[in-house]
Amino acid sequence: MNRAGGEPVVTVCTGTAEFESLRGEWDRLYRSSPTATPFQSHAWLHSWWLSYGRSGRLRVVLVRREGRLVAAAPLMLRLRPFPVLTPLGAGISDFGDVLVDDGDAGSGGCAVTGLGTGLWRLARGAAIDLREVRPGSALRTLHDNWPGPRRRFDDSACLELPALPMDELVRRLPRPTAQRARAKMRKLDASGIERRVVPAAQVGPAVHRLLALHQLQWQGRGVTTEHVKPRFAEHLSRSATHMAEAGDAVVTEFTLDDRVVAADLTFVSPRLAGGYLYGAHPLLRERKIDVSTMLLRSCTEHLRDAPRAQVLSLLRGTEPYKMHWRPEQLRNQRLLLARPSSAPQLAALVAGIRARSAAKLARAAWRERGGGRA
Repeated sequence: MNRAGGEPVVTVCTGTAEFESLRGEWDRLYRSSPTATPFQSHAWLHSWWLSYGRSGRLRVVLVRREGRLVAAAPLMLRLRPFPVLTPLGAGISDFGDVLVDDGDAGSGGCAVTGLGTGLWRLARGAAIDLREVRPGSALRTLHDNWPGPRRRFDDSACLELPALPMDELVRRLPRPTAQRARAKMRKLDASGIERRVVPAAQVGPAVHRLLALHQLQWQGRGVTTEHVKPRFAEHLSRSATHMAEAGDAVVTEFTLDDRVVAADLTFVSPRLAGGYLYGAHPLLRERKIDVSTMLLRSCTEHLRDAPRAQVLSLLRGTEPYKMHWRPEQLRNQRLLLARPSSAPQLAALVAGIRARSAAKLARAAWRERGGGRA
C-alpha cells in the first residue's frame, strides 16, 4: 500500500484483533512521539477497549509513510444521543492526545496532514469530542489547522512539579513549610514502614490489593464509583501488568509489620511521571503518617528510571494536599471538531457544555449563599 514519494497512507482500524496486532509498531510510535503520555500507550488503550469498548465502534486512524506507522488517533464512535467520536480511554485517562512521530511532528508534516485527512473523513457523520488535551499536545496542532467548524473549552485543571529529587522539591518551599515537610519525612523514617517495588510478574495481584486499600481508605467518604467496578479492576490490573513489563508503570507497596498498609500505581514515561492511584489503610491516618508526602517521595525515586522526564505530574485535580508543594497549575482543553455536515452535532455538544457550566456556577453560588443549611 505504499505510495510514490512517501505520501501518507491513511487507514482506519475498526477491529479488536487488528488493534491488538498493532502493539509492536504502536509502541515504537509511542516512544517517538514527543507529546505522548502513558495514557497513549498501547497497553493502556487496548486494555481500556477490552473493558469499556462496544463492538463495532472502534475507529483508530492510522497514518503510514513507506510502510512505517507515523501517526495514530485512537477513537471510538458513540451513537447516543447523536453520533460523536471520542478518544479511547475517556473518563479514566488524565490526558488525551494523538501520536505523531517526532520526525513528522511539525504542522506541515505528512503525519499531521494524514491524521487531519482521516479525521475529516470520519467527521462526515459525527462530531469529534476530544477531552483532557494537555497543553502543548499534538492535538492542539491538529485543531489549529482544522478546516471545518471547531471549538475549544477549558477542561480539568492539572498540577505539575519539576522532575527533581525530593530534597530539591522541599528546598523550593517557603522555610516554615519546608521544615514541616522534613519533620514529616523524619516521622516516616522512624515509623518502620518499608517500601517495596513490586516485580512486573506480581503486578496484577498487587493492583487488586491496591484497589482494596483504596476502597477501605474512602469507606464512608464517597469513593469514586468507577473505582469499585469490576471492569475498572480488570482494566487496571491488565494494563498495569503490561505497562510494568515495558517499564511504563510501577506498583509500590508499603508494609508495616509485614502487612501491606499502602500501595501506589505510578506511571513513568520518558517525558512525564505521575502517581495515578493509591490506597492507604486508615491506621496510617490514625498514626498521623502523612501519606501524600510518603507517596511523593516514592514517586521521585521512580524518576531515576526516567532520567529524561521533565515533569512530575500530580495529574488532574487541585486538592489542598497537592497545593502544599507549590505546583504549576495547567488547564487541559476540550477540543471539538466537525465538518459542515456534522455541525448540528457540534452545536448540540456546545449547548450541553454551556448548560453544565451554567449549572455548576449556579450550584457554587447557591453554596456560597449558605444554601441547604437549616
